Amino acid sequence: MYLKIHESYRKVVALADADIIGKLFEEGKRQLDVRENFYKGESVGEEKAIDALKNLALDDATFNIVGKKSVNAALKAELITKEMIGKVQGIPFSLVLL
Repeated sequence: MYLKIHESYRKVVALADADIIGKLFEEGKRQLDVRENFYKGESVGEEKAIDALKNLALDDATFNIVGKKSVNAALKAELITKEMIGKVQGIPFSLVLL
């Protein structure tokens, strides 16, 4: 997984599975663009991703989470629930605004 934190007026957290970085998924009117320049940051394992998500959830942050491993980490961090997960071409994702 790759974790990248963008700093603007609030933190924008991008977490994505390594194997889908740089890919585009489309289904009907929905599009999931896993751009390398947005998502590719630090390579992290599940434990580090979970810890980072828990800590960043305490901030005024937005989360963009894409991929099975990344979404699973967000579930384990209790950042999202199963109801908050969408799919495009079978790729799970969740967008969270705290």
